[in-house]
Amino acid sequence: MYNKLFINIIIILTLKCSICLSIREYTKDDILKLREEVREMFQHAYDSYLKYAYPYDELRPLSCDGMDTWGSYSLTLIDTLDMLVIMGNYTEFNRVVDIVLEKQNFDTDINVSVFETNIRIIGGLLSAHLLSYKSGMKLEPGWPCNGPLLRLAEDVAQRLIAAFDTTTGMPYGTINLRSGVPPGETTITCTAGVGTYIIEFGTLSRLTGDPLYEEVAYNALKALYHHKSPIGLVGNHIDVMTGRWTAQDAGIGGGVDSYFEYLVKGAILLERPELMSMFNEARQVIDKYLKKDDWYVWATMLKGHVTLPVFQSLESYWPGVLSLIGESATAMRIIHNYHSVWKQYGFTPEVYNLGTGEASPSRESYPLRPELIESIMYLYRDTRDPILLQMGEDILRSIQHSARTPCGFATIKDVRDHRKEDRMESFFLAETTKYLYLLFDPDNFIHNPGVHGTVINTPNGECIVDMGGYMFNTEAHPIDPTMLYCCHESRQGINVSEVHRIYKILDDEDNIHFMSLIDAIEPEQNTTSYYKDSVYYDDPMNSAKIMDLSQFDHSNAQVVNDIKTESTTGYVNIDGSEREKPENESLGDKLKESITNYYNNTNVNESDKETVPEVSEIVNEKVEVDDIIVPQKVETEKLQPPSSTKTKAAVKMLPQVIQDFLNSDWKSKPKCEPQHMIERIRKEKRYPKHPDTRKYNFLLTPAPTFMQRLAIAGEILNKKQLDL
Repeated sequence: MYNKLFINIIIILTLKCSICLSIREYTKDDILKLREEVREMFQHAYDSYLKYAYPYDELRPLSCDGMDTWGSYSLTLIDTLDMLVIMGNYTEFNRVVDIVLEKQNFDTDINVSVFETNIRIIGGLLSAHLLSYKSGMKLEPGWPCNGPLLRLAEDVAQRLIAAFDTTTGMPYGTINLRSGVPPGETTITCTAGVGTYIIEFGTLSRLTGDPLYEEVAYNALKALYHHKSPIGLVGNHIDVMTGRWTAQDAGIGGGVDSYFEYLVKGAILLERPELMSMFNEARQVIDKYLKKDDWYVWATMLKGHVTLPVFQSLESYWPGVLSLIGESATAMRIIHNYHSVWKQYGFTPEVYNLGTGEASPSRESYPLRPELIESIMYLYRDTRDPILLQMGEDILRSIQHSARTPCGFATIKDVRDHRKEDRMESFFLAETTKYLYLLFDPDNFIHNPGVHGTVINTPNGECIVDMGGYMFNTEAHPIDPTMLYCCHESRQGINVSEVHRIYKILDDEDNIHFMSLIDAIEPEQNTTSYYKDSVYYDDPMNSAKIMDLSQFDHSNAQVVNDIKTESTTGYVNIDGSEREKPENESLGDKLKESITNYYNNTNVNESDKETVPEVSEIVNEKVEVDDIIVPQKVETEKLQPPSSTKTKAAVKMLPQVIQDFLNSDWKSKPKCEPQHMIERIRKEKRYPKHPDTRKYNFLLTPAPTFMQRLAIAGEILNKKQLDL
């Protein structure tokens, strides 16, 4: 027995020693050589894009040409800007910025992904704007609170903002850069497509002083939080008009991933402790229902029953997020699991079946994704564990060996045999090469631990920037939090809602208060008001009454009431549904109340019950007026509409000019007015205030990035705000 025990001990020690011996020791020179190899990799891919693909969005590395993918706006060029600064190639950065600025705006009649345009275009422009001072570029007075790249980023954001004009505050998935939400656009959006804006939009608001962007992004996050399941999980796809979950699978991977990432990063970057509290709540239920032996599976959001025991390549971001909240020990166990899949194939497939231990059929590709190397970079910065350098080198070797082509780097179509596919997505240059470069460049300014900075002059006076603590958006575009602080402080005292006092007299332009026509019949007393073109207004400036009733016909009162029946509140959403009118109850509301009271009155005459059968059926229960206003039954033959197939066939028989008219967006749509939208969000208060909004102790985590920020001389966190 002792001999057997001794043999077992020898075997265990041998295995441990072999593991120890397998870990390579890296000298400083070794690491720098790997960094230069990554630089050459980036340069080969970047030069190939400029030579063969520009001005298209992305490179096709097998065909040696380009194609448009996400928006026909030279995506790869913008997505790559900040990487040029990180590598110190300032000459090329300045040259490309001049090219980008030739495009003075994004006024183009194309449909684009709201999510992708935000993280790649807005994120890339904002990061380039904040890093531009390092390149020696001539800066405008007022930088970083002003500048051409910032204005270009805001131009894009203004075009995306109409997507948030929904009943829930959650955005559509697609927008036309010129005309807004496309006709017939689906109301279904993935969770990540709803919750991945607070970094970019928050940065825009802090730099420009316009709260619109941060507020709509934050409102979308609150909407997701409000619609989580009773056990605290969120699904994969949701209807942005109704709030109904259309895909109820809960997980941390594709379709959901960056929502959780932005809760943590948004909390740290913008000092919003309620976002960290939301993440902590989500983390508890994720660990309870989705975590299985340091793997994460998919489950039903309502009951938590496992539905898909798979690992997705996109889930590899999770250990990096855990490192930001100081849980690197847990993250290291998870990263070893994910790296084991890489070692099995040389890449991580899009989906890996945990039950069979194999890549899932039809999901066996690797499109040069960055998530695994992203987490490795974060963890190495925190732990300095050399095994992470070895993992990074494994990734570098695999890409160099199997993905390299004469014209760039290609997607791996099948990780089992390393066949290539003719596409190099922009995130290969924006993220994958960037995280690899930063892993092997520990002295890069991005890793500054807060020991030095740069003093700049801003509209608020002198400010210290470049102190480290850079926060990457989900497309790896770094944001310097100190610059947000420099621009934000002077604008905290501005009450932008005062601007709405002027907008009230223009309400008739976008029809938000169109139903205030009804108030013209019975204006409230003791209210300074006036009429203009038969429309009744409140005068917020307390001006004298202007009575111009020449065009107003009281005989049309019934017509007005008919309009009011169609829209009882005057707040009409895009889909035709209505929002509750917050204040200034009109005559139509009073009429509704009187009808409700009538039918809820138990003292109804028996004769009335006999003559009106409907009354006798509802008299004993409480009802609302909306339940009883129904069209009268008319004995007419019902007309059946033609099928969609017959309709399309009929349209094709019409002249082309009529076909074009029928297929065009000929119905008038209310124009999205961002100022009105933000005021509506504030007035409706659809989602309650989170109880942890001012509990700043949630931000005091062991996260290295955040601790760097606390070392900043200007103190990002105001001591008066700390509620410990």
